Amino acid sequence: MNMNPNTPPNRCRIVLIAPPSVPPQDVEAALAGGDVASLILPAEGADEVSFQAFAEKVAAAAREAGVAVVVAGDTRVAGRIHADGIHVEGKKADLAEAVEHYQERMMVGVGGAKTRDDALELGEERPDYIFFGRFGYDNKPDPHSRNLSLGQWWAEMIEIPCIVMAGSDLASVGVVAATGVEFVALSSAVFGEGIDPREAVARANALLDETAPHFEG
Repeated sequence: MNMNPNTPPNRCRIVLIAPPSVPPQDVEAALAGGDVASLILPAEGADEVSFQAFAEKVAAAAREAGVAVVVAGDTRVAGRIHADGIHVEGKKADLAEAVEHYQERMMVGVGGAKTRDDALELGEERPDYIFFGRFGYDNKPDPHSRNLSLGQWWAEMIEIPCIVMAGSDLASVGVVAATGVEFVALSSAVFGEGIDPREAVARANALLDETAPHFEG
């Protein structure tokens, strides 16, 4: 059941990245803050049992909010919690295998491209999205310039949607949206110490409403 009565906004939308170090109640609070397109869960070195317990809890909250859940790097956990998608890092062969085995049932996204050639090679496998950035590396206020330029180039050239990692400062969502990409990923700007996750998502959406270009059609 989708609890969100609103039609998704016709502009760059938020993707939240929540590793198991984030308390599940903070993820729930963030999801209550406004429009979120999807939630990516990287295992971040957690053991399978605790990662699965975390993923189950937050997936239930995401379903209530009508938000897609993508599990990074652990297809078994993704299957057990009935995730909406899986995220693969970097190798074309791994992506090809995931697309072949899982794409009929769930989204398959990919990250890890550092150059245009890398990205085009991964794009040949037709993932559902490509992610520019690295989980856990959004520790500077601004997005990484390489990710911004890759995202802008990709969004202009390729139909497969892309996600670009924002920085630790919420204002960086506007910088990402200006490139024309479909999605901006937030993690430390929402789940960092001393931050109210619900308020952060609300503010990020307000910034996007004010500054993000609208998509045609």
